[in-house]
Amino acid sequence: MADYDLWHHGDREVGEGLVDLAVNVRLPTPPAWLRAELAAALDDLAAYPDVTAAVTAVARRHGLPESQVLVTSGAAEAFTLLATALRPAHAVVVHPQFTEPEAALRAAGHPVHRVLLSDDDGFRLGSVPEEADLVYVGNPTNPTSVLHPAADLLALRRPGRLVVVDEAFLDAVPGETESVAGQPGFAVLRSLTKTWGIAGLRAGYVLAEKSVVDSLRAVQPPWSVSSLAAVAVVACCRPAALEEAEKLAVSAESDREYLVSGLNALGVEVPGEPRGPFVLARLPGADAVRERLREHGFAVRRGDTFPGLDSRYLRIAVRDRETVDRFLAALAEVLSSV
Repeated sequence: MADYDLWHHGDREVGEGLVDLAVNVRLPTPPAWLRAELAAALDDLAAYPDVTAAVTAVARRHGLPESQVLVTSGAAEAFTLLATALRPAHAVVVHPQFTEPEAALRAAGHPVHRVLLSDDDGFRLGSVPEEADLVYVGNPTNPTSVLHPAADLLALRRPGRLVVVDEAFLDAVPGETESVAGQPGFAVLRSLTKTWGIAGLRAGYVLAEKSVVDSLRAVQPPWSVSSLAAVAVVACCRPAALEEAEKLAVSAESDREYLVSGLNALGVEVPGEPRGPFVLARLPGADAVRERLREHGFAVRRGDTFPGLDSRYLRIAVRDRETVDRFLAALAEVLSSV
């Protein structure tokens, strides 16, 4: 199905000299303590990667057995592993959401049924076909920024069904509320790249029942997780890092509310209740606005490559207030001339 460009991601929007509001990575560079740990590990690069310590760190962080943890080369690798390892009879992807799950399923030859949520009710999670044996949901969902209640996710559980919940941005939600990590019948995907500014390093993991983890490990390429990524996983799972992540989440929440208030003041709609470090904006002529914003030095993410959305939508990453003020001033100028 070629009706949407499922391989389009925010990094394709950025360019030299543009302020990046298109990519949902919170920090422009990793924090100093993480850079120091990565630098200290450079002398070990002659050895093959070993993720044993990373698995232990993730298991301890979530209070789960190590047998329920699979460390991956970013959360994106997990989508490919799931599509390779599983043989669903009826795979469902709840959209709009990150397009990589559907792209991976289709690349592996699996038909995909789409369940489209509507901004008329704030992208509230509804029912999926009873025959679905594999269901993908984002939480908080990219690009809508909606955080689904855990109770709504748990209501999707059925015998013989695996529900995959992409929680890549949940560490940007204060308290990490509504997580379903460790729940039977669920596979939870986490990413460390968004909060810690290490998208180029590729570090993530899967939390699922042992049988699921074993199936994914069986098709995971040898040494797919680099030594430096394994070091980052250990470092970012320590209590001090989790405390810092919580502070960053609280700060991001305040910055997001500031952005939403500024957008609303300009007459730009923000459907749903955003809870992630990005917002979905709806406005007439969004594609033209996006192009004009580039002329003013700002890159934002187009929305029409997400199933369920169209050319009225833009995704805007949350940044500090000084950057947001400059962006809102540019947007006001653009809106006055389109």
